Amino acid sequence: MKKIYIDTLGCEKNTYDSQVLAAKLTERGCIVVSEPIVADIYIVNTCGFIDDAKKESIERIFELAGIKDIGKKLIVTGCLSQRYHKELVKEMPEVDMFFGVNEYETVADFITKEDAFFSKEERQNNITADMVSNIEDPLGYKRRLFSDDAYSGVLKIAEGCNNMCSFCAIPMIRGSFRSKRMEDCIREAEDMSRAGIKELIVIAQDTSQYGIDIYNTFMLPELLKKLCRIEGIEWIRLMYVYDNGITDELIEVMASEDKICKYIDIPIQHISDNVLQSMGRKSSGDSIRETIRKLRSGVPDIHIRTTLLVGFPGEKEEDIEELIYFLETYKIDRVGVFAYSDEEGTSAFNMDGKLDDYTKQSRRNAVMEVQISISEELNKRKIGRIYDVIVDEVLDGNVYIGRTEYDAPDVDCEVTFWGKREHSQGDIVRVMINNAYEYDIEGEEIL
Repeated sequence: MKKIYIDTLGCEKNTYDSQVLAAKLTERGCIVVSEPIVADIYIVNTCGFIDDAKKESIERIFELAGIKDIGKKLIVTGCLSQRYHKELVKEMPEVDMFFGVNEYETVADFITKEDAFFSKEERQNNITADMVSNIEDPLGYKRRLFSDDAYSGVLKIAEGCNNMCSFCAIPMIRGSFRSKRMEDCIREAEDMSRAGIKELIVIAQDTSQYGIDIYNTFMLPELLKKLCRIEGIEWIRLMYVYDNGITDELIEVMASEDKICKYIDIPIQHISDNVLQSMGRKSSGDSIRETIRKLRSGVPDIHIRTTLLVGFPGEKEEDIEELIYFLETYKIDRVGVFAYSDEEGTSAFNMDGKLDDYTKQSRRNAVMEVQISISEELNKRKIGRIYDVIVDEVLDGNVYIGRTEYDAPDVDCEVTFWGKREHSQGDIVRVMINNAYEYDIEGEEIL
């Protein structure tokens, strides 16, 4: 009985993929373990989106290779392997086998077959085979393996992307946009509820486009209404919703359904039309502003998260000034800022007007400095108010760390609070806020 350790890097989509792979392995009699020291086989599910993510993946591969005892095996899968498989097989002899994205069945079958494996011939044949077909596979129901104490989880409703932004390699890695049929999404969400999941995080590369390819219309509002009917699911959170797909119907559903968090992640990337056009975005500065106004009007107290990309080729100082003015005016609740990273194979890679690293980082820091003060200002407005908080960590002395419905796990604000009763991870507690900082807030339980 093989013991498998899966190390997942990158975004929530990789987390989803690793859970599917873990389920496939357990179906074949393997045991998925939480520590590499007891494993027979290590699997690294990699990210290959930007330079920092690629470096992290490579470092982790070598780290596990360094502790791999004789007889143990190391497999690399995911985005990095999909994108650079030919280069990796030459540069990483320490790795026994490489697979691309969405190859759950292939990996599981390979690991559990009876005859000898990981031969040099198999390794070479596998990596030089056509690894593109699996990124166009039709999506269907996927069973996943969750930990016994799971209370928050992602539901991937689509794969791939058709937006073709000039800076992004995702279409090359994960293929074109493909929605999962609604009945399969519901079935997976019901599985999550039975596994104890209370917070359901709806994801795709572009969540707003859900259904357009198989139903010929935007079906996210209808899917959300059906997800709200599932018993046991208490919070439903929307991530990666592009502004051009935020319809009046979606806003109405978000406002009317109590289970849907008054929170939305909209990756706008920039506000300057000059930069947006160079990025190949379908939005304009005016359309983004109008979407934000409609959301705030239709969904009172909604919190908006976004990601910004600065230092794009051709970006001017006045573009950054416009972006900063936008943040100061619209006071976006949650903002992540990244400096542009050159990615091979994208159209931006060959653009003129590249900026040096110092300029890119300086602009990122300038934008972040503005956002830090905005975040602190908005957090201080929460003092004296009562919120539902989901418990993420249990500390000593009845102290807990959690999040409000306005905060996604791992990326947004945390709430540290003193509890008047004992709680476990996943409990939802009423908390009065009594202190606030740049990114986090503090409070105490209200009985």
